[in-house]
Amino acid sequence: MSQRDFDLIVIGAGSGGVRAARVAANHGARVAIAEEFRVGGTCVIRGCVPKKLYVLASRFRDAFDDATGFGWSVEPPRFDWSRLVAAKEKEITRLEGLYAQNLEKAGVELIRQRAVVEDGATVRFADGDTARTKTILIATGGAPVMEPRIPGIELGISSNEIFDLPAFPKRLLVIGAGYIAVEFAGVFGRLGSETHMAFRAELPLRGFDLDLRKRLAAAMIQDGVTLHAAAPPIALEKTSGGLRAHLANGAEIEVDVALAATGRRPATAGLGLEQAGARLRENGAVIVDARARSSAPSIHAVGDVTDRINLTPVAIREGQAFADRLFGGRDVEVDYDSVPSAVFSTPEIGTVGLTEEEATQRFAEVAVFATA
Repeated sequence: MSQRDFDLIVIGAGSGGVRAARVAANHGARVAIAEEFRVGGTCVIRGCVPKKLYVLASRFRDAFDDATGFGWSVEPPRFDWSRLVAAKEKEITRLEGLYAQNLEKAGVELIRQRAVVEDGATVRFADGDTARTKTILIATGGAPVMEPRIPGIELGISSNEIFDLPAFPKRLLVIGAGYIAVEFAGVFGRLGSETHMAFRAELPLRGFDLDLRKRLAAAMIQDGVTLHAAAPPIALEKTSGGLRAHLANGAEIEVDVALAATGRRPATAGLGLEQAGARLRENGAVIVDARARSSAPSIHAVGDVTDRINLTPVAIREGQAFADRLFGGRDVEVDYDSVPSAVFSTPEIGTVGLTEEEATQRFAEVAVFATA
């Protein structure tokens, strides 16, 4: 067993962790970053990047239809799922390599192992080695949650597995109606799958403006997605031909794959944080202040693992501010007011600031403008 000394050890090489490690190293700190899976985190490997590739692939259906009106003769298009998956894998492998190269150029030591916190100044790696450090940054992100807790939910898959299915599902059930559910339902519906989305609310995207929710629901229906509003699944069962989903309204759906897209949870299980003095919320999120400090003086956290605003640009900004504060001598904090967000549905949705409902609750007079 060997031991090394660092100024900073980052656990988790996603967007926030990588940015913090690079900036800290550029400020002159001795930095290591530990990652047990792939460099790049959820956004690059299992989120934004592959999802956008799949969204773009799904939109070619419209392009083929439109081309004939502009003089093109288009043979009946045929979609090949395996080729899309291979293209996705090639691209994220390329991006992962760039992330690793940028860490190396900055002088960050990349340790491709699981790391846990042994105490406020010691990190232990999977091979038994340990390292001493002045500061630990937790940037492990989140992981999909297999919910709701209904009989047979273990028969479903999460958003991790949906990208690499061995065969394209002819019939797909998406459980949930948040941005992850909406995006995947739109992708597979437009690629040709008989797609169902079952959820508790009356409309998708709870928390967004009502007019956006209505317009998106109409667009999804037009694209062939069947919306089962106010009818969440109450059970899944295996059948000879796939899966049968029992919905709360008494309906039954026969599908090949059921995707549980009901949310994510901070990935802190087994990291040793509580034993080291870092307090966690009930869902596992690291409790931090405005300067990313946990209740353990040497342990900080940024990104989805804090469960504040779970967006990649926010994690990057938090990582930058953290490194500038601790190693760059800059007294900066992150401003969380009016953070833009986007949903990669078809059509896309982009928002910033208050919803109309929030605005009317806060202000006596609100002006609303709309254009079609």
